[in-house]
Amino acid sequence: MTLEDSAGHALSGATPTALDVLETALHQFRCFIGDPVASLDAALAAAPELAMGHLFKAWLHLLGTDPAGTPVAQEALRQAQALPMTERERGHATALGHLLQGRWRAAGRTLEDLSILYPLDTLALQAGHQIDFFTGDSRMLHDRIARAMPAWHRSITGYHAVLGMLAFGLEETGRYSRAERVGRQCVELEPRDGWGQHAVAHVLEMQNRRQEGVAWMRGNCAGWSADSFFAVHNWWHLALFHLGQDQIDEVLALVDGPICGGASQVVVDMIDASAMLWRLQLRGVDVGQRWHALAERWTRLAGAGHYAFNDMHAMMAFMGSGRADGAAALLATQAAALLADNDNAGFTRDVGHAATRAIQSHAEGRYAHAVDLLRPVRNIAHRFGGSHAQRDLLDLTLIDAAQRSGQQPLAQALLDERASAQA
Repeated sequence: MTLEDSAGHALSGATPTALDVLETALHQFRCFIGDPVASLDAALAAAPELAMGHLFKAWLHLLGTDPAGTPVAQEALRQAQALPMTERERGHATALGHLLQGRWRAAGRTLEDLSILYPLDTLALQAGHQIDFFTGDSRMLHDRIARAMPAWHRSITGYHAVLGMLAFGLEETGRYSRAERVGRQCVELEPRDGWGQHAVAHVLEMQNRRQEGVAWMRGNCAGWSADSFFAVHNWWHLALFHLGQDQIDEVLALVDGPICGGASQVVVDMIDASAMLWRLQLRGVDVGQRWHALAERWTRLAGAGHYAFNDMHAMMAFMGSGRADGAAALLATQAAALLADNDNAGFTRDVGHAATRAIQSHAEGRYAHAVDLLRPVRNIAHRFGGSHAQRDLLDLTLIDAAQRSGQQPLAQALLDERASAQA
């Protein structure tokens, strides 16, 4: 007898024990808590022919944008493809195949079609939502989830996570009032949903409601931070709220504590660390030796050429720590990445190479050159991924470079533009 998951999807090769553990892993991933990889390993130990277990494992090792996960994902996909699979499971396998070859958008489109057929497949929705984020496709961040919503209701397992994803899509498309309402509903239903928590944080940041932002984050701190592999990013949001209020001591305490203190090797955590140290440096804050340990962690990725958004943040650490060798290796890798036949070549060509070189130029005091590099890409920066709040770093760098290079009319125009957007 073929077993089904909580949404009624048939699972090839499942046993009752494996099904229970798979459901645990899905819940962990939806909330960004615990260790879903360990849960999947337990499920596969109980049922080695659980195709969705292998497929899910591949997703977990690819969605972190760390190239070290690629071999694990390749092997997991290989094992799944050697097993009987349902149509839905084959759709996941096809999407994974695209992503393993660097075809981010093709993977996203495959998952889009899969979610149209199977709107209750939270893994397909969540993997697609993450790919939309990495490709900077703000419209699909909303539309992918909005299409599925008519099939969902409160009683279906995982409803909170779909609300959290919808909230973030609404925020990234500028529909702040509804985004906040839906995000708060998500967290009310599941206080441990770190994505929903962060969706509301984005709304409050974009609307310059920073005191409310501190209250929002600190009010549910145990929910989003305990045993969460998304915690650093939410700590980053809290630090951003304090930074917006010039509470530098609070920011530094968070930097030295949960943002950098754990010396995380997780790429998304390293991005947050780089981004916050760079923002502090733009404010004239002496961050001291904090760059050095972070640059060491970025070193293994200098030659990866995997994802241009990561490259820009690695450059911040290399320049902040005086690692000319790391900066040179990174730029050489980007030059090679431009020649590849994958989507990252486009990310790098459209925005990433200019943004990375602008960070280097700014750090070297070549501020006019940084301005020249950033102005052509600032309005298309979504093409190399990230959120509005993350890409705001480019605007902050441009404003600072314009001021330092004596281009005061440009700097004032950018500041006036910024003030209008935050009003």
